[in-house]
Amino acid sequence: MKHKLAFFNQKGGVGKTTTAINLAAYLATSGKKVLLCDIDPQGNATSGLGIDKNSLDRTSYDVLFSRCDASEAIKKTNITGLDLLPSNGQLAGAEVEMVNQPHREFLLKAALTGLDYDYIIIDCPPSLGLLTVNGLAAADNVIIPVQAEYYALEGLGQLLGVYSQIKQSLNPDLNFLGILVTLYDSRTSLSEQVRLELEKHFHGKLFATVIPRSIRLAEAPSFGKTIAEHDNLSKGALAYAQLAKEVEAKLSGS
Repeated sequence: MKHKLAFFNQKGGVGKTTTAINLAAYLATSGKKVLLCDIDPQGNATSGLGIDKNSLDRTSYDVLFSRCDASEAIKKTNITGLDLLPSNGQLAGAEVEMVNQPHREFLLKAALTGLDYDYIIIDCPPSLGLLTVNGLAAADNVIIPVQAEYYALEGLGQLLGVYSQIKQSLNPDLNFLGILVTLYDSRTSLSEQVRLELEKHFHGKLFATVIPRSIRLAEAPSFGKTIAEHDNLSKGALAYAQLAKEVEAKLSGS
C-alpha cells in the first residue's frame, strides 16, 4: 500500500524540513521507494539533499501548473531509493496564481496521481496558504512536528483546527498520524514538561520517538546531506532511524 505523508506546521524553525528529509532517507535505506515532494518556496528540502535549487529547469512549480509531468521534474538523490520533486523561489508567487485555477486545492493531488512510490513525503511551507492546503489535500496522513518549547503548545489548537477543516471539506480520508516532538533538549526541564503536557492531551497521538536538539543535525543541510550520510552514529541519526520504524509500524497497524 502506498502512503502519502504531509509535514505541517505554520511556524518555521520547528524541524519540519529536517524531519521530512531524514525520515525520507531512512525509509529509503530500509528498502522502500520514496519521493520527497518539496512545495516550500524556500526550497530547503531541495538544497538539504545537495541539489542546487537555482540551477533547476523544472520544479514543483511547473508540475503544479501542468507545465510538465512530475516524472519530468523529479531528481535522483545520493541515497538509493530516494527521489526528489524539487522547489525554489519560483514557487513564491504560486498561491496568487492558484486563486483563479479550477480545483485549485487539488493541483498537487492531480500531479502526484499515478507515481509509483511506497512513500510520498510532502514538505509543506510554514504557512496556512494554498500550497499547504494542496499538501494536505494530496496526503493520506499528516504529521505535526512540534518543538519542545512552551509557545509551541499555543499554536497546536489552530493547526488541529486547520486539519479538521481540511478533513471535513476537502480530504475526508486524511488521517492525523501524530505529533512529533523536535528540538528536545534533555538538559532542560522545560523540554520534558512540554513532552509530558503533549502526552497528557494527545495520548496515543504522540510519537514515542523524540528528536533531540543536535549540532550534527543542524549542520548536515549545509553539506547537502541527510544525517544518515553526515553522521549515522549521532543521536539525531539514531532518532530518525527509530522514527522511520515507528512510522512504518503505525501505518501497517502494528
